[in-house]
Amino acid sequence: MEQNEEKSFLECERWWIFAILMTAAGYLGAFTYSIRGGVFCNAQTGNFVLLAMALGNADWGRAGYLLIPISAYFLGSIISEILPNLVKKTNILRWDTMLIGIEIIVIILLGFLPETAPYQISQVAINFICSMQYNTFRQAQGIPMATTFCTNHVRQTSIHFTKWLKHKTPESLMRFSRHALMLLVFVLGGVISTVMCRLFMGRAVWGAALILFIGFIDLLYADLKTEKGQLDRKPRGH
Repeated sequence: MEQNEEKSFLECERWWIFAILMTAAGYLGAFTYSIRGGVFCNAQTGNFVLLAMALGNADWGRAGYLLIPISAYFLGSIISEILPNLVKKTNILRWDTMLIGIEIIVIILLGFLPETAPYQISQVAINFICSMQYNTFRQAQGIPMATTFCTNHVRQTSIHFTKWLKHKTPESLMRFSRHALMLLVFVLGGVISTVMCRLFMGRAVWGAALILFIGFIDLLYADLKTEKGQLDRKPRGH
């Protein structure tokens, strides 16, 4: 039964794909905060807090500035709701695969920007792709997971650790370990990014493209070979 259930998941739902995405997200988060304006582009809670503080201090310029990443994130979610249906009609690749390809292209282009370029270019682009990624990849083998931020992973790690202490069930241990892994790789991505930013400045962003490329190749192979007849099948959570 477990083997049949395991086979029922698409490649884009595998936990290792989510781990790759979380590593890249940690990398991009450290990149934008370290050398691209000190804003959070993976998620928007921090930016909304900063927006509220700016409004409270009557710092209208800062408030307007923060609306840029927030708006880009909003737009990314809208587009990631519209494009999958259009991509499905081509019957060539899954939207999930194409999205990672788009992310890689955007990141490569960002690496060519001069250091004098406005920070908003990188902020808007990364907000945009992180929003689409978060809205596209929703469940890792049946477990709801975010791929761009950590808050829910912290919550789920504590919940399932507590359940394991009480009941010692394999399911709670598995879920605890999966969420803990996502936290670990996110931090790892951030650590690597911080070091690379010191060494290479803006071109350090290419490290995220290398990480994503691993997942892209895996998904591309699935679309063209192992899951070629399932391109119209929706991942769980959609």
